[in-house]
Amino acid sequence: MKPFRAELLALPKEVSALRRAVRAHVGAPCDDLQLCVGELLANVIAHVGEGAPATLTLTRTADGGTRVEVGDPGPRGWPVLRRAAGGDEGGRGLALLDAVAGRWGVRAGPGAGKTVWAELPPPLDRGARALDAGHSHR
Repeated sequence: MKPFRAELLALPKEVSALRRAVRAHVGAPCDDLQLCVGELLANVIAHVGEGAPATLTLTRTADGGTRVEVGDPGPRGWPVLRRAAGGDEGGRGLALLDAVAGRWGVRAGPGAGKTVWAELPPPLDRGARALDAGHSHR
C-alpha cells in the first residue's frame, strides 16, 4: 500500500467520505481500517469540535500491517479507553478500535494538538486473531 494523506475539516459528512476514500486507496475490502478511520475522525468531531482541521495519514508498518494516524489541533480531549454502560449513547469507539488494532496510542503534536494512532496487523494476522477469538472471518 502506498502512503495516503488527507487534510480535511472534521464534519460528520466527511466520516463516510473518508472511509470510502480509504477503501478506494487500498483497492480491496478493509473493514477494520475503515472502522479505525471512522472512529478516530468521530472522536475529533465529538471532543475537539465539529469543523476542526484534521489530518489522516496511512502508512505501512515494518511487519506489513497498516498504521493509521489522525492529527488535530486540540490540546485536550486525549482519548481514554473506557467501558460504556448498556444505556450509554456513546463511549464505544475506542473499545472497537482497541479490539481490531494490534496497538494504539496518542502523542503530542502537531503544534499544540495531538495525533491518535492505531496499528493494524497484516491482513492474514487479522484473520488468525478473529479465529483465535472464536469469530468467523469473512
